[in-house]
Amino acid sequence: MSVRVSTRGVRTSVGPRAARISVGSGGARISSGLGPFYASSSLRGSRGRTTTRRSPRSRTVAPSAAQLERARRQAERAQQEAQRDAAIAELRELRRQMTEVHLQSFPAAHPPVIPDVPQLGLPWALAEAQAFHLQGVGRLARAERAAAKQRAQQDAPAYLAAEAARLQAIRDQMADEATQWWQALLAGDEDIVCEAVNTAFSDNPAAGCAVGVDGSVLSVLIRHQDLDTLPTQTPGLTSGGRPTLKNLTKRDRLLWWLTSMGSNVIATLKEGFATAPGITAIDLAVLTRLPDTQRLGFVAYGRWTRQAIESTTWRVAEDALRFLDLGQDVACAVTTTASGNLSSTIKPLDTSRVPGLQDLLDNAQDEPDSSGATLADLDRALGANTPPDNGTPASDPYRLTPFAEWKNATPTTTPQPAPLLPPSAPLLPPTAPAALVAGQTLVLPEEAWQGLRIAFRFTGADADLTLFLTTDDGRVASDADFVFYNQPNTADGAARLLGKRQEGPHTVERATVHLSALPDRVQRVAIAINMDVDTGLTCASLTHAALDMDSPAGAAWTFTPPADPHIKAMVIAELYRHTHAGQPVWKLRALGQGWADGLDALARAYGVDIA
Repeated sequence: MSVRVSTRGVRTSVGPRAARISVGSGGARISSGLGPFYASSSLRGSRGRTTTRRSPRSRTVAPSAAQLERARRQAERAQQEAQRDAAIAELRELRRQMTEVHLQSFPAAHPPVIPDVPQLGLPWALAEAQAFHLQGVGRLARAERAAAKQRAQQDAPAYLAAEAARLQAIRDQMADEATQWWQALLAGDEDIVCEAVNTAFSDNPAAGCAVGVDGSVLSVLIRHQDLDTLPTQTPGLTSGGRPTLKNLTKRDRLLWWLTSMGSNVIATLKEGFATAPGITAIDLAVLTRLPDTQRLGFVAYGRWTRQAIESTTWRVAEDALRFLDLGQDVACAVTTTASGNLSSTIKPLDTSRVPGLQDLLDNAQDEPDSSGATLADLDRALGANTPPDNGTPASDPYRLTPFAEWKNATPTTTPQPAPLLPPSAPLLPPTAPAALVAGQTLVLPEEAWQGLRIAFRFTGADADLTLFLTTDDGRVASDADFVFYNQPNTADGAARLLGKRQEGPHTVERATVHLSALPDRVQRVAIAINMDVDTGLTCASLTHAALDMDSPAGAAWTFTPPADPHIKAMVIAELYRHTHAGQPVWKLRALGQGWADGLDALARAYGVDIA
């Protein structure tokens, strides 16, 4: 017999498994327990009952052909609806992008800001000089090393003074050139204005270029998208209120195209006035390929003043059509009928009304797919200034002269003895770099303190090298200790980014850190990378990435950071002060830890707020 307690009371059961009696708060029952059928009878008087039923048995039933067909049709319908919804979303976004360009705001031009000269200190100059004079001197050659350090102490002040004077002269020259450029822009100098405006126009959705200046009036040409390239459908609703795609009527398609043209005209005018403060009016003409002849022709032109554009409030896409009313002597190939409807055709405008317009058209190249997005051929034909290649990295005007270069160019009256090499310490070729693993630490040799060279090499995507010089609490003392592409040096020149360049199949960005020249407040240097924020890519997009470090004496190390698909910024390695055998040293630790939010999160972790 067994007894068990449950929420329903106490139950007991007597008998073999084949036939047993159960007693409890639910009543007493007897079960035969024989075969696929069983009989159960209650022993509680008037509530007693006897039931007979078949034991449940699982059964597998295959779907019928009709069910399979219904499932197939449902899957097809779901796929079609998903494709339709995606097409609707894409069309809405395309229309928004094409008809709301004029809602952007463009910052007004201002006099160029010349960056300050980097503040160099004597510790930096001494570190550079020692690195030069100690080259080839063995570690055990104490007398020669002492003499080399003494020569470095003699050279460092002169080197520092020469570099400070040279950099200040460079800044004074740039300031003079910037003042002259700004005055020429305000005065409406044709070359300066066209160059500045074309640079501003280089990323516009509708290709445009400045072609000349007459007094305070700028002439601009726009190559607008061809009508035939617009979609033929638009989002709509069925009679039952369900989303659908419907064919665009000829007039609706023309209205879309005209609104897009007006949006690009207004945006071009706003950006042109913002870029050239001395310009009071813009003569603008719009060029496109005509649907009937497939040849280039003008479809709009006129003059718009700064006061008319800047005094108008732009709120919605439909405001773009106001370009027809705000200009002077405006002509458009799309007209309005007597009933208030748009014309259904586009006819080329008469170019004889505006002097020089026919010459522009004659020089335009009627090439297939010229509606793409550039006016490169037309720009060259007109002789306008071509915007500079924004992909070319600007050189650092404050590039420091290496000590060796300065030393070789400096005349000396007293012969300088050459470094002596004792027989026990021959000059050896650089050794192969030691490969580090994440978490590994090592003590840097003293030679590395004088000039640790850093190189981050990679392929597959773009990334930037960043340095954080922090105090004991792991945070920078000020923004000046944050070294990145907009601030390539800090700490009196002790840490510098040297620029990014292509070396064979790799992109390489280099930096140098003079650990011995760092101020006492700097306890750690974090060597980090961050992905280009505009791409949205993660560190997993970097291929063949490695951080290489070496010292003037030839010691070298390399570390391969993890290709983590979840992070966009990473601290690859860290340099930090330490005490070893009772002596202060610098140590190197390989890390490879990152942040999913990219540079912003990385900078905040070290106490820097990026606006």
